[in-house]
Amino acid sequence: MAKRLFAVVGTVVVGVLGIPPVVHADPVAVAGIGPCATDPVPTHASLVPKTLEVPVPYPVVTVDPGPQPSGPVRRTDMTLPANPCTDPCPDLTDTPTPSPSLLQRLGLPDVLVNPKPFYFALPPGPSPHTGPPPPAQQHPPTEPGAQTAARPAPRVGEVREVAKETGANSVNRTDKRWQVYGTDLGISWESAPGEVAMAFGDTVGVGFHPPGGMGQDWRSNVLAFSRNRDLSHGAIFDRMVTDDRCHAAEVLDSRKKDNIEITTIPTSGFALGSRQFLSYMSIRTWNSAPGTFFTNYGGIAYSDDHGRTWTKDPYAHWDDIFGLANFQVAAMVPQGDYVYMFGTPNTRLGAVGLARVRKDQVLNTSAYQYWHEGAWTPVGGAASATPVVQAPAGELSVRYDPARQVWQMSYLDTAKGAIVLREANSPQGVWSESTPTVSISRYPELYGGFIHPWSTGSDLYFTISTWSDYNVYLMHAQIN
Repeated sequence: MAKRLFAVVGTVVVGVLGIPPVVHADPVAVAGIGPCATDPVPTHASLVPKTLEVPVPYPVVTVDPGPQPSGPVRRTDMTLPANPCTDPCPDLTDTPTPSPSLLQRLGLPDVLVNPKPFYFALPPGPSPHTGPPPPAQQHPPTEPGAQTAARPAPRVGEVREVAKETGANSVNRTDKRWQVYGTDLGISWESAPGEVAMAFGDTVGVGFHPPGGMGQDWRSNVLAFSRNRDLSHGAIFDRMVTDDRCHAAEVLDSRKKDNIEITTIPTSGFALGSRQFLSYMSIRTWNSAPGTFFTNYGGIAYSDDHGRTWTKDPYAHWDDIFGLANFQVAAMVPQGDYVYMFGTPNTRLGAVGLARVRKDQVLNTSAYQYWHEGAWTPVGGAASATPVVQAPAGELSVRYDPARQVWQMSYLDTAKGAIVLREANSPQGVWSESTPTVSISRYPELYGGFIHPWSTGSDLYFTISTWSDYNVYLMHAQIN
């Protein structure tokens, strides 16, 4: 389940650039900036973990039965104590801290060898489709779309760590309140007026031990909601989608079979009226070369009950053909009459393509127009999309800033070893040159860079994750 390649990518880039792998984070302004007076200043895990879990794959030949119908979805509501320092479920979350082992006392990690099946699946037999009928075939025209003049590269001033958002001693106490001990990403969008949703990737509960998402109670993704506009001390969660007492629910299910579908990871979110949308990628396997992974497809899910339950649309997906197809990792942004979809292949090394669709046709892939050499066209489909940003780009986050009337794009640039920021006057560009915001010299094994929608003017807020401690941090960058 763990995205092991991040550790490899971070280490490789550090070595290539000759940057010493020193873990450093700017200290927060006030000790105990978390919700409790006893909270320590957040620090990042050492590159030498307490426990190193070594997955050992072994082959399993099976018949792939195809996606299984989902069973009943359990959802619960729970009123949490107003004081975040009050543990609402000590019977579930108070676990004794084990004494350090001999290896740990010597400064070395314990090593756990964990055999895991790696499936070689025969395809299933034909089965009738039992879902709703497909949407009506659309035939959008080819329309010209001139690019706008390139903007100068963003000028980034001070960049500081605002708060630890997830895990132990975080501003949200997600370990005690929702059994979210380790997680990553933190993809946010305005889910309703005055409210932001934040989606996370592979999540681990009790027994969590970094690096990566190792431990028990694995959920492929979880979802939180926040209403505080003052981000200067962090994004404070009001609630998470739960399925039991103090337990965040997995909102998009996955089959959890390596080399069939190991997990489903959110890549962006947006709302149109009362309907919420999540773009996601169905991951076939993480066990791949540095900087790469393999998907089955990139798809879209939706929710009509404000994020409590989600439906993966059976037709809104872009299949991965021989590992080369675009729009496997997508960032979708509504603006004007359209929803714009920025996408990369199933690596962190590809270029950024672009498509658009009218808002009332988001789930109809035949209605999409792809940006191709100065025009919006359905001809050639996703494969025809002309890059608007050249490789390498990983884990896109794109927003339109209405205050400045500027498009912003944040992503991991593995060549620069940093999260970078670009700006443009139109989604098709020309996009500016990139400017680093956070570097692996400060945060080894860095990834993410997802922009918070309530960033305003010169204040850019975004989330990052690191493989070494596998939790999410809110960052602030001053844009001059």
